[in-house]
Amino acid sequence: MGKAAVAKAFEDINAALAVLNAEAKGCGSEPFSAADPLAGLADGCLDILTGASGVQARISALVVNATGTYAETARAAAPPDAPVQGQEMAIAAEVGSLLALSSRAAGALLAQSHALTTSLPRTLAALEAGTISWRHAQAMIDETATLDPAGAAALEAHFLDPETPKPATAAPIGDIPAYRFKTKARTWRERHHTESIEKRHAKGVADRQVKYRPDQDGMAWLSAYLPADQAVAGWNRLTAIARGMQSPSEHRTLTQLRTDQFADALLNSGTRISTGTTASSGDGAGTNAGPDTGADTNREPKETDCEPSSSIRPRCWSPCPCSPCWASPTKPPCLTGTAQSRPPWPANSSRTVQARSTGSSSTPATAPHWRSAGPATGSPQP
Repeated sequence: MGKAAVAKAFEDINAALAVLNAEAKGCGSEPFSAADPLAGLADGCLDILTGASGVQARISALVVNATGTYAETARAAAPPDAPVQGQEMAIAAEVGSLLALSSRAAGALLAQSHALTTSLPRTLAALEAGTISWRHAQAMIDETATLDPAGAAALEAHFLDPETPKPATAAPIGDIPAYRFKTKARTWRERHHTESIEKRHAKGVADRQVKYRPDQDGMAWLSAYLPADQAVAGWNRLTAIARGMQSPSEHRTLTQLRTDQFADALLNSGTRISTGTTASSGDGAGTNAGPDTGADTNREPKETDCEPSSSIRPRCWSPCPCSPCWASPTKPPCLTGTAQSRPPWPANSSRTVQARSTGSSSTPATAPHWRSAGPATGSPQP
């Protein structure tokens, strides 16, 4: 056993993969179907894809187990006086060098492996059995990251425990795309989290940030992590402006118009300083950075930090005129600005937004929904 068994196992795996690759290329020792070789080859490739998905999941579980066990043994073998940070950096560097990963990616793999091997036994077992993919496992890790052990176990059991009652039409999570499973897991997490949405949102607001990532062909990505009301209102306003600019003589697509308006607003309109200082726009003089106010950036986030921006003038709809925009006190309302995402929103912020609403309580029966009330055409108003 030991190293000899590992070497023999990988030899068998490589030999099996060589056979499968030959069959997938149509170069096997015999055709899949003598009567119709072309249709037989197509069916055979589908069979290979079906089996490969399970093999990929099992290989991912193998990587997780090997990474987790290596990290544990390396920590146990380290001298008692070894600095923890240096020890973790050495472990990440070793894993990263073997898998050709950056230090950040190696650290993420170590964290994911630790979560699966210590806190998510059902997820790891499903990965080892090949019934879920690595992306499903990542979604489970992400959604349980901020839960206590009991909450993580409950979420995992809800989706992976065969004894948990489910609708007759519910498909196993391994049979649905990972992004749809992530949405379902996030919804369950939001509804069963022990901490209130207000406190969690205040913490999220404290982590707001903008990221820049270079890309190919002289392009780059600029993304922002924002409160949901600001993100939804900004997206809807860009869309409204872009749609208003469409015409038979306009050659740009809706996506291109939306992007151009975003860049124009960001570079030419200036920004509003939250301290009350009037922001200026134009060239280098009078940039929008503003003086340092001396505010304590390390203080604990407060629920008042997450109040929606006063520059957003919403339009609110409720299922019926007597239904308040903030729904019930136990079930947080949702922003419904896009079909892809309906993030929950604190009730107190919903009341603030509803108080500034310029719409009326009427159909449709999706509450609440708001967007920026900026002009449908032209440049955004400062």
